[in-house]
Amino acid sequence: MGTGTVRAEAADEAAERRREQRGWYFYDWACSVYSTSVLTVFLGPYLTSVAESAADADGFVHPLGVPVRAGSFFAYCVSASVILAVLLMPMAGAAADRTGRKKPLLAAAAYVGATATTGLFLLDGHRYLLGGVLLIVANASLAVSMVLYNSYLPQIAPPEERDAVSSRGWAFGYASGSLVLIANLVLFTAHGSFGVSETAAVRICLASAGLWWGAFTLVPLRRLRDRRAPKDATAAARGHGWRQLAATVRDMRHRPLTLAFLLAYLIYNDGIQTVISQASVYGSEELGLSQSTLITAVLMVQVLAVAGALGMGWLARRHGAKRTILGSLIAWAVTLGAGYFLPAGAPVGFFVLAGGIGLVLGGSQALSRSLFSHLVPPGKEAEYFSAYEMSDRGMSWLGPLLFGVTYQLTGSYRDAIVSLVVFFALGFVLLARVPVRRAISEAGNPVPDRI
Repeated sequence: MGTGTVRAEAADEAAERRREQRGWYFYDWACSVYSTSVLTVFLGPYLTSVAESAADADGFVHPLGVPVRAGSFFAYCVSASVILAVLLMPMAGAAADRTGRKKPLLAAAAYVGATATTGLFLLDGHRYLLGGVLLIVANASLAVSMVLYNSYLPQIAPPEERDAVSSRGWAFGYASGSLVLIANLVLFTAHGSFGVSETAAVRICLASAGLWWGAFTLVPLRRLRDRRAPKDATAAARGHGWRQLAATVRDMRHRPLTLAFLLAYLIYNDGIQTVISQASVYGSEELGLSQSTLITAVLMVQVLAVAGALGMGWLARRHGAKRTILGSLIAWAVTLGAGYFLPAGAPVGFFVLAGGIGLVLGGSQALSRSLFSHLVPPGKEAEYFSAYEMSDRGMSWLGPLLFGVTYQLTGSYRDAIVSLVVFFALGFVLLARVPVRRAISEAGNPVPDRI
């Protein structure tokens, strides 16, 4: 085979890889609107208000006969959604590795989640239970879809490209969230001009996130391609559910450094996910900020997160992903500590903290994903990323549970928010102890020059 032919084939392969990468970015573009508009901005305060309207004289609702303070209902639903995801994600990862057909599974998870999100339009009056059920279904579906989405990363990007590709994916997601939040802000603040009530405007914003999620999922489904599963991966993926997860963890015992990274990530990402889901509740209920102020603050987070994800990707290329992530965890802890002292009714301080979160939010998550991709043995991408997603979203019920219990016991959202500092402090200590270069080598992957 001539040199020219080899070069032509290499160029074709690179072009196909770039095409897949661009399609892959669009799933972040599709689903991040749910995380931003639904989970971070609108659903927490709105579902809490619906629960409060249905509460008894003591401020409690009684789902399935259990007394729950109305202000804790949203946090508990987030925890319940993650427990459901824990049951489903290992099965999705095992099926993807066993069959090599990730796209049909990704499509199923995405469209169940998009449908449940669109159904939030029906949330009004005293229907807090309907809102809780739809939240649980949508959140669990998002977690399952992310198992499959993340598992494509080692297949579409060689080691030297993964930090950049992962960061671009997050940047696409935050750009999408910013664009839709601008539309949400216009509708919400000028709802009278559009002939709808404030409540109807919120419901439209919630439902539009589901429609956006479903529409743009078509792009990755067209661009990404399934690959034949390796025989050893197929044999390893014959388990189901918890049995498959147990098999994955047993396999990780032969790679204890990969397991150590997952433990660190489980801890600090639990804090990140809880801040994302509970910040708007803290702003509205404890600080007394208006919905328009919260939307503006989250919009600032989205815009700065695009620059933050790309900027932290640049820092990782200069200083290594591990050091950059450790620096971001310090920033998270400082931000939460400052948030405890914010005065009520003063949006300026909230905007300052939102800006700090935006600069580290996307980068800390993007670099964690790309760093883990180096620790995955070849041929076990979906299996290992199901365990990763258990850490990313699947085990992120501890933070909302701690937040909800702290509020239930103290009646103070300030105590609830500052309690999350423990996740970032402990995660920092655990991650600092992981020798990532040796972990990559033990996983059977080439070690980048800087990691």
